[in-house]
Amino acid sequence: MFKKRILALFLAGALLAAVLSACGDKKTQGTPGSDETGSSGETVNGGELVVGISQDLGDSLDPYQMTAAGTREVLFNVYEGLVKPDKDGNFIPAVAESFVKSDDGLSYTFTLRANVKFHNGAVVTANDVVKSFETCAATTVDTALAAALSTVTKVEAVDDQNVRLTLSEPNGDLLSYVASVYITPAGYANNATAPVGTGPFKFVSRAVQENVILEKNTEYWGEGAYLDKLTYKIYEDTTALMNALGAGSVDMAAHLTIDQVNTLNTADYKTVEGTMNLVQALYLNHKVAPFDNEKVRQALCYAINVDEILALTAEGHGTKVGTSIYPAFGKYFDPSLVGSYPYDVEKAKKLLTEAGYPNGFEMTITVPNNYTPHVNTAEVIVEQLAKVGIKATLNQVEWGTWLSETYQGRKFQSTVIGFDAVSLTAGALLNRWVSTDDKNMINYNDAKYDELMKQAANAIDDQKRIDLYKQAAKRLTETAANVYIQDLADFVVMKKNLDGYVFYPLYVMDMAKVHYVK
Repeated sequence: MFKKRILALFLAGALLAAVLSACGDKKTQGTPGSDETGSSGETVNGGELVVGISQDLGDSLDPYQMTAAGTREVLFNVYEGLVKPDKDGNFIPAVAESFVKSDDGLSYTFTLRANVKFHNGAVVTANDVVKSFETCAATTVDTALAAALSTVTKVEAVDDQNVRLTLSEPNGDLLSYVASVYITPAGYANNATAPVGTGPFKFVSRAVQENVILEKNTEYWGEGAYLDKLTYKIYEDTTALMNALGAGSVDMAAHLTIDQVNTLNTADYKTVEGTMNLVQALYLNHKVAPFDNEKVRQALCYAINVDEILALTAEGHGTKVGTSIYPAFGKYFDPSLVGSYPYDVEKAKKLLTEAGYPNGFEMTITVPNNYTPHVNTAEVIVEQLAKVGIKATLNQVEWGTWLSETYQGRKFQSTVIGFDAVSLTAGALLNRWVSTDDKNMINYNDAKYDELMKQAANAIDDQKRIDLYKQAAKRLTETAANVYIQDLADFVVMKKNLDGYVFYPLYVMDMAKVHYVK
């Protein structure tokens, strides 16, 4: 259906101008096109829920080894830090009930809540916190977090209820990193397969490629979850997920496309809309010709019509980004970068000619086949590039293949994917493009960018650090590091007797607030 709709609209040669007015980062409730605003009624405590997800969790469930956004999304419900983010991006007390920052910003003293219990029944101690920070600093795969923790010169238990972090220099983003250090039992060695945290849900079991089961943590320190049991059912085949939704065997699913939402029975399901909090782009491998040529990359930016992509793939839903920062990052997001490359076929052709490709070239766009929004975007891009003489071929691969060969192996020309942030810091989105970073899958190498990122990391003044990160983001845009598209609209469908789903500025799924109503 989607391909037929794209073909018809391209042949018509016109955009859905009226639809474009729907673009934005607003968050609404109800089925698109209706006035429905969700369920109302008495909140029910208890019940079981089946959530359909489009990919299996990563090989390791260790909190410091999580690389896939989908893994972090699920385990957000299992692990907690001393503080954690709320839906507005504020950092609120979690395992710690409060903290005090010294006047010079060089020490933070966190007071632990009394009698917080791990899922194995053990009470959290100051020693557990110290060991968690030490383990995270030594083993985390998050380079931004590792860099931040390298400035923590000492983590010490002041007494049984207080832990002090001493820094070599002030860090205005410290709470973001503290939230990413999940607290686990000291000496426990099985988090990779049987995670133990303090969150509102505890891990029960995992069947690879089939499901992940969580249950309510009845001894949770806070308000706690409503649901008794969560089963994340894995559907790496999109058709299978839609069939399960059609049969009513799945109660809830996130990250659907507008076409998928429109096929569902609105008598059974309702839809909540937000944004995915990621940067979708056509990511280019700078070590592969012709993408090592800046003019070629700029030509691609002018050749791709982002408004048309939004219209054709999501009926106008979604938010343009312009660089590797998405709007929910507030102070780091520069809206002026959104219009850096207005759609201009003739300018694209001119740049291609100047770069030595007057007749265009052939290229391959690799995309994971289980991510329908990325496949849909790639299909539109293929059509658009043809208008400037570029023959693009779509290569759909399984998620595991994309992860091992495209992301880790860097064996690709271009790919359409979305990158999220582990923490609410600019570095979480920008560090990956530093030339020496292990996550720099596009092989971006720009001395000016590296220097800006270095200065930002070392800046003590908050505003100076923000300005430097903005300059770094602008540098990505100026050099056309990638073809930036959007922060995708996020459509979450749930049975009509469910309520309480909340969107966060990070790629997480907070299931503690979800509940049945009667």
